[in-house]
Parts: sequence; C-alpha cells; structure tokens
Amino acid sequence: MNNKFVVSVLMMILSIGLIGCSNSSATENSEKTLVMGTSADFAPFESRNESGEIVGFDIDLANHIADELGYNLEIKDMKFDGLVGALQTEKVDMVLAGMSATEKRSQNVDFSTQYNHSGEMFITNKDANIESLEQLKGKTVGVQLGTIQEEGAKKIQEKVDFKIKRVDTSSTLIQELKTNRIDVAYMDKAAAKGYIKEQNLGGFEDPTSSSPGMAVAFPKGSDLKEDVNKVLKEMKESGKLEELKKKWLEESK
Repeated sequence: MNNKFVVSVLMMILSIGLIGCSNSSATENSEKTLVMGTSADFAPFESRNESGEIVGFDIDLANHIADELGYNLEIKDMKFDGLVGALQTEKVDMVLAGMSATEKRSQNVDFSTQYNHSGEMFITNKDANIESLEQLKGKTVGVQLGTIQEEGAKKIQEKVDFKIKRVDTSSTLIQELKTNRIDVAYMDKAAAKGYIKEQNLGGFEDPTSSSPGMAVAFPKGSDLKEDVNKVLKEMKESGKLEELKKKWLEESK
C-alpha cells in the first residue's frame, strides 16, 4: 500500500511539472506572436483572395514589420468600426486596416508615422451623371461605418443637402450602389479606383479632401510604436515601402 501511495504521489508531481513546463512554453510562444487586427474588405489594402487568404498592401507591410521585429504574425479579421475598441481592450497588439491617423482616433489609440496617403473619391454608376459636389444635392451618399469618409461626408453635408447611409463594409457599399439603394459611394481613393475598374463604374475625386495619411494603430502607451516607426523609417530609406506601393497601389493611381 505504501509503495503504491509513493508511486502515485511521484506521478502526480511529475504530471504537475510537465503541465508547468507546457504552460511556460506556451507563454514563451505567445510572447513571440504579434496579433494584428484588420478588416479584410478593403482592397488593395486588405481583402480575401479566391482561396480565402487575407492579402494586400497592409498584410505585406505587417508581415515585413513582424519579420524585422522577430515576431510571428497572427491576423484577426473584424468589422472596421470595432478595431479601435479591440486596441483599447488589448485584444490585438496593432491595427493595419487603411486607417487614417485622425485627431479623434488619436484620443483613444497611438499611431505610427504615416505610411500612405490616398485621399477620397465618390463612386457612381456609369450613367448617373454625377460629377461634382453640387450634384450630390438630394442624393443618398453611402459610407462605411467608422471610417474617415463617414466624418468627411458629415462636413460636406453642412454645405450640400444630401442623405447619408452607413453600412458595415466597402463591398456592401458597392452592392448598394449597383442596386440603386444609394446614389453615390464615398471611400478611399485607392480602393475606389479599384472598384471603378473592376465593376465598370464612374466617379470623381473629392476636391475638399484634406484627410491625414494612413498609419499603424496601437493601444495607448504601447512600446511597439517606437519599434514599428524604426522599421517604417528603414523601409522608406531602403525603398521597400515604395516597392510595396508599386506592387499593390500602382494600378489604383
């Protein structure tokens, strides 16, 4: 009996030791994982290809940042208007989602140096004959929730009387436009030009656009900001950032 008891105790101790080692190993691995939030509905910055894989300018940029800093990259896909909240609750370490570094967002998150600036554009159906801000009067303009275009539409609305319709994704905006549920879609220029080309649509650039550029977002006080800024600086100096722009954004210019 005593021998059996001793053996049982030893096995329990060994089991606890193994669990401890396992947890320690898991902690070490998690420390090497960089969790990135994005909204994979914003080509050419982030979207899913035919295989369902998330690809785009921001994805290549994030992978390069992770490689340079010695992390494995984990991507979490979510709605755009939930990204800032995910940073605040530290569900993600950073966000790359074509996000403009606005003063309003800066109250809740920290931003890296800007890595791209596109501007904004209005998208219409080919036969809509809408080519200026004045012609938006009485129309319905669609925007994506939580985007800088939502804020921009409100400002333009102060001078031109039109309705604003908010939707969750940029692809939904295009569906709403093609089915005539909205008259105009308002979005980032690089993304807009891609849709115009692919869907045979019309459009015109926002002449009032003065939006800030896109940047990587972090939780307030994140140590990652300084490290990522160093990588971005190196990428600009080496030409790597321009290389990514040519790969993903050249056709949108």
